[in-house]
Amino acid sequence: MTKCNGSSGGKALENKISAEAIAKLEKKLRHISGAIKQNGRKILNNYPITNPQFIALQWLREEGDLTIGELSAKNGLAFSTTTDLVDRMEKNELVERVRDTNDRRVVRIHVLEKGKQIIEEVILKRQEYLGQVLESFTEEQTSSLIDLLNLLHDQMKTINEK
Repeated sequence: MTKCNGSSGGKALENKISAEAIAKLEKKLRHISGAIKQNGRKILNNYPITNPQFIALQWLREEGDLTIGELSAKNGLAFSTTTDLVDRMEKNELVERVRDTNDRRVVRIHVLEKGKQIIEEVILKRQEYLGQVLESFTEEQTSSLIDLLNLLHDQMKTINEK
């Protein structure tokens, strides 16, 4: 048994999770992630955007207008790579660069209508795929899955912030 110590609200928690269980969970999450990415790529084949452009549009949709530096940090890409990505997206009329109203030195990336339409359609198709996957789940199972994934995600964020 492997001992994992974590903390939540100042209270120490002790969980005994076997290395085998952790290995099985890591493998299953990797396979799920791969299946979602593979399906996402199939969907994107019907649209005039690349996967990195889709990811950038998702961040802009979720966070609002971002600077190149902020978008670069969210995507985990180099500043120069993000600049090239935004240049191509701007050329394809998916986004535009706009000056910040509070500080004219700051330039933000704003999603245009064409970009919004594409992202909405792609996300809807991704949700339809997930809906098909979850058809055989009960409401209770779906709710439990959401709760557990939220817990996993929150714990990952906590550990990543350390």
